[in-house]
Amino acid sequence: MYICVCNAIRECELRNAARRTGGDAESVYAALGKRPNCGHCLDDADDVIVEERNCAAPATVTA
Repeated sequence: MYICVCNAIRECELRNAARRTGGDAESVYAALGKRPNCGHCLDDADDVIVEERNCAAPATVTA
């Protein structure tokens, strides 16, 4: 699925970049060599980035 139509950024590309790049959607876009154009995708992109980083974070062990 495309997250950003203006830049043709797919969800899988965004998730991969989110795992190796810190920051918000604009930072992740920059890591992909892109920048937001119309901006309509930024909220959805931020949601995907947060979700991906939460899934990738190591689980904490409680005693």
